Amino acid sequence: MLLMDKPQDVVAPQPDAAPGAAAPVEMERIAPDTVGDVTAKNAVIRVRDANVHYGDKHALINVSLDVARNEVIALIGPSGCGKSTFLRCLNRMNDTIESARVTGDFRLDGEDMYARDTDVVMLRARVGMVFQKPNPFPKSIYENVAYGARIHGLAANRAELDDIVYGSLQRAGLIDEVKDRLDDPGTGLSGGQQQRLCIARTIAVNPEVILIDELSEKYAIAIVTHSMQQAARVSNRTAYFHLGRIIEVGPTDKIFTNPSHKLTEDYVTGRFG
Repeated sequence: MLLMDKPQDVVAPQPDAAPGAAAPVEMERIAPDTVGDVTAKNAVIRVRDANVHYGDKHALINVSLDVARNEVIALIGPSGCGKSTFLRCLNRMNDTIESARVTGDFRLDGEDMYARDTDVVMLRARVGMVFQKPNPFPKSIYENVAYGARIHGLAANRAELDDIVYGSLQRAGLIDEVKDRLDDPGTGLSGGQQQRLCIARTIAVNPEVILIDELSEKYAIAIVTHSMQQAARVSNRTAYFHLGRIIEVGPTDKIFTNPSHKLTEDYVTGRFG
């Protein structure tokens, strides 16, 4: 993103706070109209009071949410509700948009993601992103996956690089389909294969978090999806966005079977969206 108005540091929970609970001062920065608990135990990402403007458009409004280690959290909601905008905040993909202005507190393992001295390249290695439209490099299948490992110095020799490439393709569920044509261009794969190739490329650098816009283990994964079936099938927690705000957060089974907010119920039952 761009200009970060850095607020006061997040206050650590007091000794008598429940494990994973937000401190009282921190709770004051969480939008009071959000239903459910936006906090998470063992959070790898913690966001408080996030706001995003694109010029005069207020695209994300007072959003707070934790992403825990080893969880899959689905971000759902109708088109234009702010879920993809929020996702792009988490690895600063809006830095290249001149009109974007971001405020709030974004932490990765407690570190300020928008600090002036943050290495954005390293941040994006730690928080990988797979886009809605697959974007393989104009390179071979092998080189697509090897690229990140090379630039980050993760392999000392060709054998180690081979291990990273083959292992990443296997974890992405693609190795059996491409093992005999790794020198073919990645752009020649089918759409679904290209997306799996992009997932393999992302996990090759061992990220702590994977962001998937429209679509997984030792990663925390945040996915944006319009598919209720996909959200219900793959996620542990679900956050429902509406008009730039988080309306409700909770365990996925509760969100889909017994939501607390009328807007959430209307969306998951197909009354709008």
